[in-house]
Amino acid sequence: MKSVVFDAVRRCIGPLRFVVALGLAALCTIAAADDAKFPPDEIAKGAALFAKNCATCHGTRMRNPQWAINLKEFPHDAHDRFVDSVTYGKRNMPSWEDVLKPDEIEALWSYVVAGEPADE
Repeated sequence: MKSVVFDAVRRCIGPLRFVVALGLAALCTIAAADDAKFPPDEIAKGAALFAKNCATCHGTRMRNPQWAINLKEFPHDAHDRFVDSVTYGKRNMPSWEDVLKPDEIEALWSYVVAGEPADE
């Protein structure tokens, strides 16, 4: 059944477009699987840390940040950039190196990537 559907789609949109569409679908699947790698307790820990330390600038539950970066749009493939920014600060953002432990920064990362359950 799947091959019949793929054949029909390929005939309608052309071979090159089909390959591009199939590649994009695969990337989306990989990205979704990557986002799902965090245990729920890690995400919850990150949410609590976010509410305590980050919401003032980045918005409650990452909603409507007044002047800081919108973390809902932060690239999910930029883990090192996130850790560096939180640890050492960037532009108007202060360093959190003396406040947050590395495992807490990782919990924040899991929350930023996974987001709020209601957002999905």
